Amino acid sequence: MTAAIADTTTRPAYAPVFRRALLWLAFLAPVFYLTYGLANWYASTQADVGSIVFDWERSVPFLAWSILPYWSINAFYALSLFVNDDRSGVDRLAGRYLTAQLVAVSCFVAFPLAASFARPETDGLPGFMFDVLTGFDRPFNQAPSLHIALLVIIWDHLRRRLPARVRSVWHAWCILIGASVMTTYQHHFIDIPTGALLGLFAVWLFPAEGALPAAGFRLTGEGRRRRLGAYYLAGAMLLLAASWAGAHPHPAWLLLLWPALALAIVAFGYFGGGPKVFQKAPNGCISFASRWLLMPYRLGAHVNAWAWTRRLAPSVEVADGVHLGRFPSRREVGAFASVVDLAAEFERPPAISANWRAIPLLDLVRPPAADLASAARLMEECRDDGPVLVCCALGFQRSAGAVAEWLIDTGRVKDPAQAEAMLRKTGRPVHLGE
Repeated sequence: MTAAIADTTTRPAYAPVFRRALLWLAFLAPVFYLTYGLANWYASTQADVGSIVFDWERSVPFLAWSILPYWSINAFYALSLFVNDDRSGVDRLAGRYLTAQLVAVSCFVAFPLAASFARPETDGLPGFMFDVLTGFDRPFNQAPSLHIALLVIIWDHLRRRLPARVRSVWHAWCILIGASVMTTYQHHFIDIPTGALLGLFAVWLFPAEGALPAAGFRLTGEGRRRRLGAYYLAGAMLLLAASWAGAHPHPAWLLLLWPALALAIVAFGYFGGGPKVFQKAPNGCISFASRWLLMPYRLGAHVNAWAWTRRLAPSVEVADGVHLGRFPSRREVGAFASVVDLAAEFERPPAISANWRAIPLLDLVRPPAADLASAARLMEECRDDGPVLVCCALGFQRSAGAVAEWLIDTGRVKDPAQAEAMLRKTGRPVHLGE
């Protein structure tokens, strides 16, 4: 009886979620078919619609049965809206869908492309499904593949909610869906990575948890932030131009869209988005979308950190168990009980035992005073557990400023000048006040 009462009391909690999902589906479905159909129609009116094809794609077999996983994404699209714990989850998933739809359709109109492989005659259930598909979907709307973008979104959404015992089945089915865009001759290869990039961007823009990257955006008035943002934006534009110019002799140049988007996101962070564009949690972990979307930037940042610190000790002790250093490797973390991490761009090493506490800050700009004060308090709290490493990318600026704040707050020095002198005695080339 008690269980029945409990079950009855929990049922109404889902009703708002169901209604919200139903409303979103009633909006998204016609938007999808209208915009997708219009883009198809527009491409069909153009005199010359090209294709981007690698030579090796001609050896990809046509698999009639793969229309089954191809079509299944439609069911998962609708179902996923209803697999949520609250209305916010529905809204964020719908935001991902809408982002992918609008960006993809804009690309289809601006740069229409066509699938160039002739599909063999097919009978039976697959033949019927292909006939239905052909009645709606002409051989246009190629890059970025909206099918792949939605697959990334739906895969990420459901993998968090499915029981562990069926998660491997879900991953395998999603691989079939992804492969089916080529084995049904609906898409060419270049549509897949560009579609995946779009899907990751939509997931990043509407993360499952935490603040939205664009929430509260306010253009910074700090000249240094604007200059750095302008540099990253210029880099993004150069890569974008290179991808466009190089795509004509060879389509692989379109892969430069990945680092271009990564630099554009970093520029957005400096212009006013702040460190939350990196989506780093207080435990030092980074979201799945941020990890992959910003990987080109992070690779460059790691190379830069290595170039600047390769001849320096990984860390130095400043005072009383507090160490200052570069972002540590998994092996280097083992020497510390705690890590106070101020690098927004890097993710903590996997499988470590140290107590990792992150206060993400942007590089090369003056850290907010409140964040430095918070880092100083964390250092003092963590010292009781053993040696503490305070780090950023290089261990020159953000982390040095936090250690200087700790030295002053705990009375070990009187002012910033003494703090900087004490830090420089360690041999670390620190840069405070920048």
